[in-house]
Amino acid sequence: MSLTSFTLHGRDGAARTGVISTPRGEIRTPAFMPVGTAATVKAMLPESVRATGADILLGNTYHLMLRPGAERVARLGGLHKFMNWERPILTDSGGFQVMSLSGLRKLTEEGVTFKSHIDGSKHMLSPESSMEIQRLLGSDIVMCFDECPALPADRQRIEQSMRLSMRWAQRSRDAFGDRPGHMLFGIQQGGLEEDLRGESAEALTSIGFDGYAVGGLAVGEGQEAMFQVLDFAPGQLPEDKPRYLMGVGKPDDIVGAVKRGIDMMDCVLPSRSGRTGQAWTRHGMVNIKNARHQDDPRPLDEHCTCPACRSYSRAYLHHVYRAGEMISGMLLTWHNLHYYQELMQGMRDAIAGGRFAAFEAEFHAQRAEGDIPPL
Repeated sequence: MSLTSFTLHGRDGAARTGVISTPRGEIRTPAFMPVGTAATVKAMLPESVRATGADILLGNTYHLMLRPGAERVARLGGLHKFMNWERPILTDSGGFQVMSLSGLRKLTEEGVTFKSHIDGSKHMLSPESSMEIQRLLGSDIVMCFDECPALPADRQRIEQSMRLSMRWAQRSRDAFGDRPGHMLFGIQQGGLEEDLRGESAEALTSIGFDGYAVGGLAVGEGQEAMFQVLDFAPGQLPEDKPRYLMGVGKPDDIVGAVKRGIDMMDCVLPSRSGRTGQAWTRHGMVNIKNARHQDDPRPLDEHCTCPACRSYSRAYLHHVYRAGEMISGMLLTWHNLHYYQELMQGMRDAIAGGRFAAFEAEFHAQRAEGDIPPL
């Protein structure tokens, strides 16, 4: 009996619902993973993140290797104990962060040499060192090391990059070894090109992974182009393994991705928006900075059961944001994460009940109504 498994419980069109089982708990899919970049979801306690309905968090290999250091985390009992989150954790490989340091990095077949954005110190990340760092962190789902070119890019650049990523995927698999209870995900690349994505999927499938990510999207190509890729990319990947769309996204991106067969997503958006005075609701985005809220005794969303909506008015949320009070980011982040998890639960129920199309239509209709009128 494998310590980890993926079971599909229902389908509606291309949309799927199921469960990823790990020794640290079950992950209900479709799943949204809040991002805990530096071993914390900003402005939230771990138990509060769990209370929103999150089954799994994401940690960043790049940030954690630089500070506090993977060896230190391992000495202190691993990432779960270190950050007080006993449920599953997925760590990215560090590749995406390193790629975004274009001025501070050098790319070779071996890996990437880069300078720390913190103190300028030199580091090397390769498939082997990324696997070792993620092993020291102790994450449940490990991502193979890949290169992610920013879009738009020419076909030749995307092709070279994808093939390098596939060679790195094999090296990641070899270095990961046999780790019962831990999963390794491969990452499909190939830009917007269907044939290159297909070649990438074949290469990954022949290596064999516990799950597969659709990488290299949400990097500047726009929603329409992203959806065009998602119309074919998930179907190129194995049916019986989880499919993870990295770095997505806004609520309508998420609904569109699930509709096209994606099982897992992550994004900094709900927490980052919360710290900048933006609240995501079923009626779209509310900017709490706006003066229209300063005398408004109503909640952000009268149907929401999060602490921000249950106990505080728009007027109060406007005030604490304007005053620069910490509670502003705490309440709005809690609300945003709660809304995202409610959206995931709504989709899981809709897929299981065979009514995803109706769910999607209602989702768009409510957003089209816009925010409640000012008083």
